[in-house]
Amino acid sequence: MINRRLFLRQSTKLIELSLIACTANTNSTDSQSVLANIMKLESSAFSANGTIPAKYTCDGQDISPSLTWDEPPPGTQSFALIVDDPDAPGRTFVHWILYNLPAETRQLLEGIDSIGIQGKNDFGKLGYGGPCPPSGIHRYFFKLYALDTTVQLAAGSTKEQLLTAMDGHILGAAELIGRYSRR
Repeated sequence: MINRRLFLRQSTKLIELSLIACTANTNSTDSQSVLANIMKLESSAFSANGTIPAKYTCDGQDISPSLTWDEPPPGTQSFALIVDDPDAPGRTFVHWILYNLPAETRQLLEGIDSIGIQGKNDFGKLGYGGPCPPSGIHRYFFKLYALDTTVQLAAGSTKEQLLTAMDGHILGAAELIGRYSRR
């Protein structure tokens, strides 16, 4: 289960966007409304704050791990997923951008690349690019957003473009953190 304090501390921007969405959708500024919209995100490949197996990294097959999540808030029209590494040298490094996942979706299978629309990662490619830290242990944040709309962006859009398009449309969110270190 998501540690809600960690989620709030690590995802300030997410909470700000969620507050805007909750205020717009319920006319409530109660922070408990935001907490009620935190969903659960899991992977069969690794546990929360656990080590991501090499299979899902540049040292292995470099395929996306399986992900599952629970029921989203009512009114969800699509999902968006952002995977990034805030421990990368100089800036947060984006590993995966995926959006316009159908509202009935509750899982992504291992290695999937045929659902939703793929954005451009910081490797300069569409789709998933696994952990590949230059040194040390890095944290990888898998962030899933339930949206009240589909996003009007073309394939290859960036994290910043997606965040802008999602502004005011986030109904709920989930986060899963994995860790990886190259040996």
